[in-house]
Parts: sequence; structure tokens; C-alpha cells
Amino acid sequence: MAAPSGKRQLVWVVLRLWVWLSDAGNSRASVSDDLLLPYASGHGPSHSHRHVRDCQPVVHGNVTHETWPASNHTGLPAAESSVFVWDVAGGSRKVYGHMTVVHDPLRTVSVLEPGGPGGCGMNYRALVEETARAAGCLYAQNAGFFNTRSGGCLGNVVSDGRVVRDSGGVQNAQFGIRRDGTLVFGYLSEDDVQDKTNPFVQLVSGVVWLLRDGQVYINESIEAECDKTQETGTFRHFVDVVSARTAVGHDAEGKLILFHIDGKTDQRGMNLWEVAESLKKYGVINAINLDGGGSSTYVNNGSLASYPSDPCKPDDRWFCARPVSTVLCVHPRRCQPADCSGHGECVDGRCRCQAGWRGAACDALLCQHACSNHSVCTADGCVCDAGWRGRNCSQVCLPGFYGDGCNQTCACANGGTCDPVHGRCTCPPGFHGNTCEQVCPLGFYGLSCAHECQCDHRCPCDPVTGSCNASFQGETNYTLHRAGHCLARQMFTEWREEEEAHRGQPHLAETTWLTITVTLAFLLLISVVGHLMLLCRGSPVLAHFPERREYSYVPLTDINGDAANTGADSKRSQSRKGDFDLDDSDSQDEVWSQPRSGRPS
Repeated sequence: MAAPSGKRQLVWVVLRLWVWLSDAGNSRASVSDDLLLPYASGHGPSHSHRHVRDCQPVVHGNVTHETWPASNHTGLPAAESSVFVWDVAGGSRKVYGHMTVVHDPLRTVSVLEPGGPGGCGMNYRALVEETARAAGCLYAQNAGFFNTRSGGCLGNVVSDGRVVRDSGGVQNAQFGIRRDGTLVFGYLSEDDVQDKTNPFVQLVSGVVWLLRDGQVYINESIEAECDKTQETGTFRHFVDVVSARTAVGHDAEGKLILFHIDGKTDQRGMNLWEVAESLKKYGVINAINLDGGGSSTYVNNGSLASYPSDPCKPDDRWFCARPVSTVLCVHPRRCQPADCSGHGECVDGRCRCQAGWRGAACDALLCQHACSNHSVCTADGCVCDAGWRGRNCSQVCLPGFYGDGCNQTCACANGGTCDPVHGRCTCPPGFHGNTCEQVCPLGFYGLSCAHECQCDHRCPCDPVTGSCNASFQGETNYTLHRAGHCLARQMFTEWREEEEAHRGQPHLAETTWLTITVTLAFLLLISVVGHLMLLCRGSPVLAHFPERREYSYVPLTDINGDAANTGADSKRSQSRKGDFDLDDSDSQDEVWSQPRSGRPS
């Protein structure tokens, strides 16, 4: 698509260069003196869309425009054009013009910028025949108004889906075609123009709504678009003066009607009342007035077919067509968009959609409204999310399966249920584990094994119900047996270890204990015998030394005071030392008694 687009841009550049050279060297150019402008300065009324809505007849409610479904006859040619000569004003004058009936407006009608794409942005004006010839138009006529000083386009302009110019809500009569083929005539709010749900693919602004719903609507239109002066007089004069006129409308079948009348302002042609009545007689339902006067031009197959009203310069004996702004072009059927949204092929103005796509522009998937919320619509049909199946992905995977396409098998055991999306197992009471393969540990029961058994003596319970009156079979019984056996072995092992620990501590043998006992008994016997012998030997001694039998209490002062006695006692003590050396150790065994009477104390 890039190559044809580049060639088309090149054609426009060459055409503009040729026009510029032709204007520089051509002695025949329009002097643009037949101006028919609705406003003296600026363009359009200053009031809002709300004013237009409030001023219209009550019968129309709050709706300020009319819509009509366009015809789409494919067996007929794109359009049919006829030339007519009518008597008007009771036969006092004749008018010459063209009427073109378009059978498939959506695919064969375009609003063109002057000289091609970008013309409005450059304030460029071009002859209708030049613009029409470059675009391959079968029939073409001038369309919107333009600034006579700068040459800039006025009003709203949408060309083949491109928003070229936004009027900013100026309330003039509008003609447009929406994406679904709906024809629109009347006054539009800014929201209407910028609607994205069903946008305009073609849109152009005129002045004065001629027919509304089959009735002449000029008076209401004058009130809506305000009565302001312009270069040919008042707004009313703009309506009433005879001149060359251009209009567009539709009939009851939705066929588009292009209307053109030759004339010269205030000399020949039609006023807007006559245009409205003529269109009404022809069966037109809604119609608006476009730029007229010297701008009114009609082209057939790239050639000028109307009579211009502007004299040529410098020779005013000739009349020349005027360079104008936008153009209404009837061309061979085209697809909208031309590439059928990239999902089809354009054949005779209709998109032939690829498999899985539908719509006039092949922009909607076949399954777009059929797939459930658990899927994605593609050209191949509904693609189900994981865990879902069916033609429209409204059914959950069958039990035991999960994942994309429900083609993975669940691994849940013991009656566990499988999540259809991820395959995770939800275990029944009494089981746990990734695949529910494990019974609850002893002492626990219930869902997720989250409850602890409440049995006496901490006995295990039924893993499902928690009942303490439970018998265990199979693996559980074997586990308990193994556990008991293991505990018994562990207890015996501990006892053995304790016994070995005691045995390892130091101790005396029985013979050793016997030897020690005999030895101690023998020593005890010797001691007894010894004491008896000492007792027996002690009797003569006591008789020989009677003073040893008794002890008396002698104060220390008496001992110190009797020096002589002390010396005598000392000698006597020394003399006895040898006799009592062996018995000194037993002196403590002697018993002390009170002194006998008559002895000195």
C-alpha cells in the first residue's frame, strides 16, 4: 500500500506545480467577481448549539439533525447524471443544471480537499476539474465555503475518515456520512462531530438547511443561522437572490442527490426557495445548500460541464471557472478503508473478508459477541482460558482434567478434586499432600488435617471424623504396629544402656568385701583383747600408786604459794617419771571423784 500512496502524493505535487505554472502563463483566469457570501465578516453564527436546539420547532424535540440509512445498490453503476432545463417562476425564466444520483454513497462519495490532501492546511484553492481529475472522480461539484481573502477552508471538513478541520461548534447546516453508511443532515454539536463510536468518514459544512424530513426548512434555518449581513446584502437577500446554486440531499431510498444550477447572481439561476421546492418535487427528503455564485461548478469525467459566471482576465469576453475549496467527488466504488482493515480484499468497492472476520470493513471478528468472558476472540474462533472448554468457552473442564484445552489429567488421589485451571488438588477430610496421597498424621483429623484429636490418653482418632472409637485398617494399622514395635525396641535399648552405664561404674568384688569384713572383724577382736589386757594389768599399779586413784582439786594459788612444796613435788615428780611414762597416754581414762574427808583439798 505504500507504493500507490507515494505515487498519489507525487501526482498531487506535479498537479499543483502544473496549476501554478498554468496560472502564471495562462491569460484566462477567473476574476472571482460573482461572490455569494452569507456573512459580511467571518463565517457562521456566534451562538451555541443550545440556541439552535431551543429555536427549532417543538415537533423535533432536542434533535437538531436528521439521519438516514444510505442505499448500497451494488448491481447499479456508482452514479447516474442527467442534464435538465427547467422553467421557474411560472415560466418567466429557464434554468440549466445537473442532477446526479449516487446509488452507493458510502463507497463512492468523498469530500476532497482543494488540490488533494493537505490543501486546506495550506489555504490552497484549486479548480474543481483539477481536483476531480487527480482523484479519478466520475462526477464532481464544489462543496464548502472558503475565506475569500486567505483562501482557507471554512466549517467542518472530514475527508475519507481524516479530520481535516473542526469548526469549533459553529452552527451551520452540515452534510456527512458516518462509518456505518448513515447519512446526516442538519446542525451538529461539537460532541456529534467528534463522536468516536460511529465517526464521520465524510463531512462538509454548508449554509441553510433547505429541506428537513421532506418539508422546506428555510425560515427555521434563517432563525438558527442568524440574519447577518454579507457581501451581497442581508442574510435574507442571500436566500432570496437568484444565482448559481449547489446543493446536496437524499431521497427516500437513501440515494444521494447532487444538485447544480448554472446562473449569475441577481441575473439568472435560482433562489434557495426555488431550489428547495424543486428538490422536494423530485422526492428529496433532506438537503442543505452549499457554496454558490461564481463557485458553483460541475465536472463530468474530469471535464468542466457547467457554465462559469466569473469573467476571465484579462479578456472578459470569456468566462472561467473559479478555484474553490472542498469538492464532492463521486468515484468508482472504494472500500472503507481501502485495505479492508488489513483483513480482507477490496472487490468492486466491497471488502471480501478473510476467514474469521466480518463487517463492511472486515474490522469485526466473527466470534466477537459469541465468546464468553473466559475466552479471547481471534480469527480462528474463541480461544478458551485454562480450565474452560466448548465452542464459546462457557463450560468448565470435565472432572479429572485441567489446563489449556482441558488436556491435562489430574493426579489427585483418595477422592480429591482437581482445580480446572491449575490442577491443584483439594483434599477431602482426612487426607493431605500435593495429590492427597497422605492420611492425616496420627493425632489429627478433618479438612486439611487441621484439627487435633481429643481422645483420652492422647490416643489417635479417626482421621476423617475425629471419632475416638476408631479401628484402623491397612496402612494405618501397619503404621501403628510398626510404631509400637519401634517404641518397644527403643525402650529396651534405653534400659540396656542404663544397665550398662551402672555396670561401668567402679565397685568391689564379693571376695574383696569378704576380705575387708574379716580384716575389720579381726582388728576389732584385737582391740577388745588389748583393752581387756590393759584393764587386767592396771589393778597392781593402782594399788601401788594409790594417789593415782583419786584426783583432787588444788587451786593454782595454793600451788604457787607453797614454794617448798613445789620443789619437793618437782623432785618427786622427776623420780616417778620413769615409772609412768608408759601410762601417760591413759591418764585420761582415770575417773575423777570427790576428795575423801579428812584429806587436804
